[in-house]
Amino acid sequence: MGGDDERLRAVVSLAQTMAAAYTPRDSWRAAALGACEALSGSFAALSVWERDRGRLRVLVNAGQRAEGEEEFPEEEAYPVHEFPEITEFLHERWAGGGEPDAWVETADGLAGAGGPARGARPYCHQRVAALRRRGRGCCVVAPIVLHGRAWGELYVARPAGQPVFDRADADFATVLAAVVASGIAQTERLEEVRKLAFTDPLTGLANRRAVDIQLDEAVERHRVDDTVVSLVVCDLNGLKAVNDTHGHAVGDRLLERFGSVLSLCGAMLPEALAARLGGDEFCLLAAGPPADAVVGVATELCDRAAVIELGDGVACGVASTGDPIGPVRSARRLFRLADAAQYRAKAARSKGPVVAGRDGEVIRLADSPPKSAHDRRRLRGNRPSPPVP
Repeated sequence: MGGDDERLRAVVSLAQTMAAAYTPRDSWRAAALGACEALSGSFAALSVWERDRGRLRVLVNAGQRAEGEEEFPEEEAYPVHEFPEITEFLHERWAGGGEPDAWVETADGLAGAGGPARGARPYCHQRVAALRRRGRGCCVVAPIVLHGRAWGELYVARPAGQPVFDRADADFATVLAAVVASGIAQTERLEEVRKLAFTDPLTGLANRRAVDIQLDEAVERHRVDDTVVSLVVCDLNGLKAVNDTHGHAVGDRLLERFGSVLSLCGAMLPEALAARLGGDEFCLLAAGPPADAVVGVATELCDRAAVIELGDGVACGVASTGDPIGPVRSARRLFRLADAAQYRAKAARSKGPVVAGRDGEVIRLADSPPKSAHDRRRLRGNRPSPPVP
């Protein structure tokens, strides 16, 4: 790449792009593409060191990918012991406590200007073989250090026939790796904030806020392309009795156990969201699977809940756009239908789910339903179920 001004602009651009990333994948892609452009490469990858598995796992491949290289590979990983130069950085403390330098590898097996000249790093046959196999002439590898520990590596390659990376490129790659580390740290902080904002702290399931957002999005998909959207609303029976008899700590364990059962059943539906709405109320949200599949999972959920120790089963209501429930133009309507079905299940002490719109019932809802799980519980009291015969 050009002079100092161009490289400074590249660093600023990389930092800004990573700062604007909303998800980890967006952040990884921004890191790889930004480094690739900054170093005039044709391909870049970002990998993380999985200490517990002793391997380097590729998070993203960006730029001109070779055959078989996926942008976000599920299981592209390399044992660290096969890469002696990685082992040097990942398993030892760096001399003087400083940041590790980047280095260069070439397809002809000769160290580039960033190679053994600094630190006499071992020759890596696997990396050289990979360069040759994928038609690349050289690469620069920069270790990424996060919170004072080795996190992974940034890898940028050029095609065969292009100028080999030099010492200045390797030094610049070290700078880019530090910028990437800062961006990753920010993304991790944002993910933690999102997790706190959208996760129920007791069960680890999604919370009401997450359900509201995803249900709105799912109903919008239904309006656009008729995607089947189904909602299962559950009320865990017997929680008050457990709290009164055994204490709230035992009641919390009952909630946690049911949350695990709900999560297990939700996994039977592709990309279903399992959530705790609050108190003893839970739900499953599924967009895509047919209504019968969701009802089958709800039935499984009722069966499993019935045998949870100290529990008294679950009242379960289902509403799906795949059933004859009339037009669903808002998330609120679908939620009210599922909640009303759950009322009927509880009133009848049904051992299985009650499904809105089935068995020839007529759908009719009250005009002013409670707006939150708390309000539904407060208004429920000993009143009869809502007027949905």
